[in-house]
Order: sequence, then C-alpha cells, then structure tokens
Amino acid sequence: MVQELTPEALKAQWDAGKKPQVLDVREAWELEISSLPGVRHIPMNEVPERLAELDASQPLVVMCRSGARSLRVAQFLEHQGFARVTNLTGGILAWGERIDPSLRPY
Repeated sequence: MVQELTPEALKAQWDAGKKPQVLDVREAWELEISSLPGVRHIPMNEVPERLAELDASQPLVVMCRSGARSLRVAQFLEHQGFARVTNLTGGILAWGERIDPSLRPY
C-alpha cells in the first residue's frame, strides 16, 4: 500500500537538507502554470518507458495536480520494485494552498 506524504512533511525534509527524489507526473503544459524547483518531470504515460531514470533504491515522492494520478503512478512503481515510494497528498494544489500561495492554482 502506497504511503502518503503531506506537503508540510516534504517541506520539512527539504528544510532539513534531505532531498528525496520527487517525480512530477503532470503534463508539460501544467508545469508551465505551476511547478516546484528541482523536481524531475516524467508525464504519467511515459513512466513505464522511463523507469531507468529513477533510482529504486532511494526514497521517491510522486506528485501531480491533486494526488490522484500520482497515486496510480506510485502504485505502479511499487509493483515495479520501488520499496520507498510515497504519494504527495493533495499534489501541487495542496502545496500551493499550504506551503507556497504564490503558486497559481488551476
């Protein structure tokens, strides 16, 4: 079962110098509206072909707009052997509401 990670918990990790892999599975046009710096982008439909770009031995946080697509990708990654994968609860919308209100909701 995929674990959930709140935006506050991810920010706390970043503030403490811990940098888990963060995978944004939204489409490119969505990133133009609102995105986080230093995050890897692989659109959801490309993840199966691009698994080699991710390190299964490291913690991985998957994010999308609201958390639904990223949950499906996180479940897929667990089935592919990613043992430390989490879903960013609420996605970029929650991040914008609770961490960085300068991000444009869409």
